[in-house]
Amino acid sequence: MELHNFRCCEPSFEERNSFKEKETTTDTSIEQVQVEESVRKCFSSFKHRLEVDQECILPRLERDMHVGFLLKGLTHLSESYECLDASRPWLCYWILHSLELLDKPLSDETISQVAQFLGKCQCPTGGFGGGPGQVAHLAPTYAAVNAICVLGTEEAYRIIDRETLYEFLMRMRTSHGSFKMHEGGEEDIRGAYCAASVARLTNIMSPELFDGTPEWIVRCQTYEGGFAGCPGMEAHGGYSFCGISALVLLNKTNLCDIQNLLRWTSNRQMRYEGGFQGRTNKLVDGCYSFWQGGAFPLIHMVLSLKDNGSLSAESWLFDQRALQEYVLVCCQYPGGGLIDKPGRSRDFYHTCYCLSGLSVAQHFAGGKLSHVLNIGHENNILRATHPVYNVCVDNVVHAEMYFQQLTHPKHVTTE
Repeated sequence: MELHNFRCCEPSFEERNSFKEKETTTDTSIEQVQVEESVRKCFSSFKHRLEVDQECILPRLERDMHVGFLLKGLTHLSESYECLDASRPWLCYWILHSLELLDKPLSDETISQVAQFLGKCQCPTGGFGGGPGQVAHLAPTYAAVNAICVLGTEEAYRIIDRETLYEFLMRMRTSHGSFKMHEGGEEDIRGAYCAASVARLTNIMSPELFDGTPEWIVRCQTYEGGFAGCPGMEAHGGYSFCGISALVLLNKTNLCDIQNLLRWTSNRQMRYEGGFQGRTNKLVDGCYSFWQGGAFPLIHMVLSLKDNGSLSAESWLFDQRALQEYVLVCCQYPGGGLIDKPGRSRDFYHTCYCLSGLSVAQHFAGGKLSHVLNIGHENNILRATHPVYNVCVDNVVHAEMYFQQLTHPKHVTTE
């Protein structure tokens, strides 16, 4: 098999810039050379295996090892995870979503246990905290609701107190439409996305809740084209995903400069590595396989509404093959789990978002056409993730059907 965009055959960063004076060398350029060298070694090693056995050796997703790593984390975490004590719903979500992408079913007992634990993280006054007894925060609220949708049982759905959740969201919103992450906390674009996501999934959207929010989000779009955490800051991949996703949820994508967003996001895919960077002049990072890669289906959807026939009908507007190669060849940890870049340690966060980005790169769904692009072993195909929520599509549909049949909480006005 010949890789689509073989890194070790391309000039490195150092070679591309050899004409420059040494005085232009910076810490950033030195780190970039080091990363490209580590990526080159990964691809050179893989190329050598291809040359030995071209018929049998394909980029392979090591499913069993990843599943083993994830299942162990669902029941036991080492002391090194103490620093994530305020992120326990996130750990549930990262592990559960990774397992659903890998199509690994859980026992009824495990599903019930995880659901009951998430219930202990819910605050009496609404929303979810980072763990039992912790204050409500929009980030773990988003993670908890997503995790519950992945579990997909009525027991799990019934844990969410939609009445107090709405009250919590109303307390977090500000007069100009942004959202605080928690009582007295920071206001940034994550809050707008988390609020819109949980409100849409649980069917508690209201005009009052998001009055002025789309306009505030658009103020976060920078001259570069991406979105910043708040107006006046630097464009960033995670914030950009939050911005375009929230506008999709609020049906206000017409307010942003979609062409400029496309230009900025496209330029974040690294020519040599194949993965994405999070900001201009930064290093590749496996998690941006989703934070940047996941924006392309949303951009494609917006552009298709004004399609003049020039939009691709078979692929997203980035190099899906190169991203798959980076994740499969450079980001799989030998003992299971996925990583940021070669030489880094595995964790559940990067496992989740590397797999999510891989899913986006494999699945195309534009209009009436659905297409799977797989550059490696036939067993590599993951389940399709919903690009707005980052939960597998069928679980999103199931959750929406459940919550849409429920009456609106008494404080929600739908007109």
